[in-house]
Amino acid sequence: MKFVAWVLVNALGIAVAAWLFEGISFDGATSGQAEIEDKILPLLGVALIFSLVTAWVAPIVKLLSLPLVILTLGLFLFVVNAAMFLLTGWLADQFDIPFHVEGFWTALGASIVITVVTWLVEAVTDTEVRG
Repeated sequence: MKFVAWVLVNALGIAVAAWLFEGISFDGATSGQAEIEDKILPLLGVALIFSLVTAWVAPIVKLLSLPLVILTLGLFLFVVNAAMFLLTGWLADQFDIPFHVEGFWTALGASIVITVVTWLVEAVTDTEVRG
């Protein structure tokens, strides 16, 4: 149940990031009910992929990059998080999910937005949803 909540919170964060950044997009209608119908399943698919990537791949990458994380006083974690979002975009493309991330800086901004949304949801609900 906690994993489902985590996927839904990630979906919310990705939706906010896609709304804020032009470089993050889902194919389909651009307004009204048709937009919601065209984009809800791809959004949930991307959120599932992102949740799995951050649960399985990110810890390994963080461990391997630990010297750089220490050297940069933790700032390299922003790079790792952006790379995980770019990997999510690539994996979504491999599964034919119409999701696009344009460039490192967009991925960096998105990873920050997703983190902030997660923090806000956890603060409002007084629960931890991260896996």
